[in-house]
Amino acid sequence: MRIWKCENPIGVIVIVHGAGEHYGRYQWLIERLNQEHFHVIAGDLPGYGRTRGKRGHIDHFNQFIDTIHYWYKEAVVYELPVFLFGHSLGGLGVIRTMMEKQLPVRGVVLSSPCLHLYDQPKKGSTLLARGLHKVIPTLSMKTGIRAEQLTRNEEAKRELAKDELYVHHVTVRWYQELAKAMKASLEHAYQFPNVPLLALQAGEDYLVDKRVTHEWFNRLRLEDRSLREWRGLYHEIFNEPEREEVFRFMLYFIWQRLGRL
Repeated sequence: MRIWKCENPIGVIVIVHGAGEHYGRYQWLIERLNQEHFHVIAGDLPGYGRTRGKRGHIDHFNQFIDTIHYWYKEAVVYELPVFLFGHSLGGLGVIRTMMEKQLPVRGVVLSSPCLHLYDQPKKGSTLLARGLHKVIPTLSMKTGIRAEQLTRNEEAKRELAKDELYVHHVTVRWYQELAKAMKASLEHAYQFPNVPLLALQAGEDYLVDKRVTHEWFNRLRLEDRSLREWRGLYHEIFNEPEREEVFRFMLYFIWQRLGRL
């Protein structure tokens, strides 16, 4: 975990990265948030980046939840309004953390949250994984994720191609825990606490099913919630050529919840 401090902070934002990633891929976003006077806290989720243990593996989704909760507790030390930001798998992690821990944050921002996969594994593979995860939980399989599915940003694609920390395999146990977390988030959406929420969904998403993002959003029981689908943008909306526009939209949401408009 790292903390990027700024002068005259008005809040703290915790960034939770997506599957395969590490916090280093969010340097642009971190710098922009610092410029807008937010401390930023980010780290690598279990199984990713420079964490110990088998890459692309968890024994239980609670490992993600506990990690995010720890980052949140580090954020509240500053006695400033705290916002949680989660992208893709990180968005799912933030959702499950909020449902389990009921954290009193000032707001939550989700970027293309992973609530259902765009391409589901074949039925035979799914049944095989269900059996193997109990016998050989660390058996790895390729994710099949390609840079071309993530963003239209050529520079970001080149950076990803040479990123030695990016994880291209996950274990059968990891997949089973992901599936259970997605199902629980959708079926028990009413458990999400009544805090301000902004969901930002890529319009051309080839990793997660955007229709399920809308379905989940419509099941929420929140007084303050907003969803914006970015037409034409790929999964990593904060890496897209239009990322500054996306950032300003998110910033406006945050400023409103801080009473600065």
